[in-house]
Amino acid sequence: MISIRQRREIRATEVSEDFPAQEEDVKLENKLPSGCTSRRLWKILSLTIGGTIALCIGLLTSVYLATLHENDLWFSNIKEVEREISFRTECGLYYSYYKQMLQAPTVVQGFHGLIYDNKTESMKTINLLQRMNIYQEVFLSILYRVLPIQKYLEPVYFYIYTLFGLQAIYVTALYITSWLLSGTWLSGLLAAFWYVTNRIDTTRVEFTIPLRENWALPFFAIQIAAITYFLRPNLQPLSERLTLLAIFISTFLFSLTWQFNQFMMLMQALVLFTLDSLDMLPAVKATWLYGIQITSLLLVCILQFFNSMILGSLLISFNLSVFIARKLQKNLKTGSFLNRLGKLLLHLFMVLCLTLFLNNIIKKILNLKSDEHIFKFLKAKFGLGATRDFDANLYLCEEAFGLLPFNTFGRLSDTLLFYAYVFVLSITVTVAFVVAFHNLSDSTNQQSVGKTEKGTVNLKPETAYNLIHTILFGFLALSTMRMKYLWTSHMCVFASFGLCSPEIWELLLKSVHLYNPKRICIMRYSVPILILLYLCYKFWPGMMDELSELREFYDPDTVELMNWINSNTPRKAVFAGSMQLLAGVKLCTGRTLTNHPHYEDSSLRERTRAVYQIYAKRAPEEVHALLRSFGTDYVILEDSICYERRHRRGCRLRDLLDIANGHNASLGTLVTATGAGQGRDDGWPRRE
Repeated sequence: MISIRQRREIRATEVSEDFPAQEEDVKLENKLPSGCTSRRLWKILSLTIGGTIALCIGLLTSVYLATLHENDLWFSNIKEVEREISFRTECGLYYSYYKQMLQAPTVVQGFHGLIYDNKTESMKTINLLQRMNIYQEVFLSILYRVLPIQKYLEPVYFYIYTLFGLQAIYVTALYITSWLLSGTWLSGLLAAFWYVTNRIDTTRVEFTIPLRENWALPFFAIQIAAITYFLRPNLQPLSERLTLLAIFISTFLFSLTWQFNQFMMLMQALVLFTLDSLDMLPAVKATWLYGIQITSLLLVCILQFFNSMILGSLLISFNLSVFIARKLQKNLKTGSFLNRLGKLLLHLFMVLCLTLFLNNIIKKILNLKSDEHIFKFLKAKFGLGATRDFDANLYLCEEAFGLLPFNTFGRLSDTLLFYAYVFVLSITVTVAFVVAFHNLSDSTNQQSVGKTEKGTVNLKPETAYNLIHTILFGFLALSTMRMKYLWTSHMCVFASFGLCSPEIWELLLKSVHLYNPKRICIMRYSVPILILLYLCYKFWPGMMDELSELREFYDPDTVELMNWINSNTPRKAVFAGSMQLLAGVKLCTGRTLTNHPHYEDSSLRERTRAVYQIYAKRAPEEVHALLRSFGTDYVILEDSICYERRHRRGCRLRDLLDIANGHNASLGTLVTATGAGQGRDDGWPRRE
């Protein structure tokens, strides 16, 4: 964590390295030494003010989110069991391992309990460090033991304050990325304001604290900021090496803290591949970034005791395929436009075929089935065939995995973010097409520059990277609502950059024949300031009302259940039930489970489907035999599932089970027709 903060300061001090051009700086030094000195003083003052604001806005955001969490639950006043119950579903499962490490007599015994765990899945001993991304819980538990804070801070507060502290780093990283792109810290301030005012769509940390994405996304934002700086031309060797180190550390931590890291980094690899193919990015820098991705994943694979899901990831297969295809096509970037276009299509086809071939070979060698449910879900989601598969339909019926709701754009428009984003995106996409066409037409050109009648259009590599990044993650968010948090936060960065970018305003003013250097300066500062004033005027009263609204956690039924289990069942009792509720049982009582919400394992998915037969049309003797095969002593039946009215016919849990069991064929096509977006209470808590 210390190294990350140091890296942030380094970026801040070099944020405006290329503005103005280095040649102009040399001339000013030779002709106007006093003016150069005053300019340097102004840069130092600007960097100091901008850096101070970045730290302050990050800390204020952290305090704001922590206060909302406290006000919503009255967390400081409720009982310990209520605090633990507030960590719903998989959040409670992850927190239970932090609690388990703290309760262990020694750190070594705590590690042994995680590596040889026989309470998370009954009648099985599993390696939790291999199966799940819980190194952050291990690290925090050790840190809590070492630091002299036990008398002043409860373990649960140390945990949640760490997560809210990461939000400060997250917002600061977004601020710096926007600053790097635009050359002014005003852009970063606008990005941070947009992030806070669009909180509903940019984060859910205040009510899903232990969720893996809340650990990972701050490191992802740091990585994007570091990549943005790394892609600048003419970096000094020391700056380049330090930036690569920051990229590596942030990529490694991002990969270590989230099981879906490989899919997010695959999107990044596609961004690099696109830019490299279109000559918008130096091939050497793209190679460095490909290598960092592979190295980070392999290190995580080692730490997770050679987790086969990592080795069989599409990211590793894709990056290796890019390297192989480069070797086979050495003259990819030479020739006429049609010649290069043909080579590019052949290159794309070769990389795609190699990726699928390598991935299939690796999965067959490793007998890997951990991620097959994801591909079944994608196949059904995009209409490539109806399915009776229970796991695929379970995802299809979850609102979080449906399309992005249309009302999201209404909320984003209220803060002017969506309008600004579309404005900036339309201009930069147009420029990108011009530059890409010019690069493909001119094989001797080594720079990402295209020419128009009225002058030269530039698209810097760092701008091109963030452009393709926001487009790809935008498509991901539109297709899967749960992934919107990856897009909306970057949307704040990209929109604020565009409004403060001199290049954007120069191009726009030239197109309407109103170009003037003074007008560019006026527009790039006045527009964001006016938007900031509008945001303060419209949303400040609502935020103050939100902070003054006091609520209290209230779930007496679940509290009574946990107290009953603790008082009336043996410590070694095995419980079966819904995977959401069982995570709470594990955290609050320490009892053994038959199944749990961490769904990235094929044997666990089969076990969950077998346990859920308690809600299906099955003979009692069959269900009893299934439960006893897992050593079940107690079954928790939930009225909310038995008498479910929340979902339409075809998306209730009992319907999905009947479809999978072949008991009601008429419902088979109903799931894909009406299931998407209907919602299911399966592990993504939401406030009603």
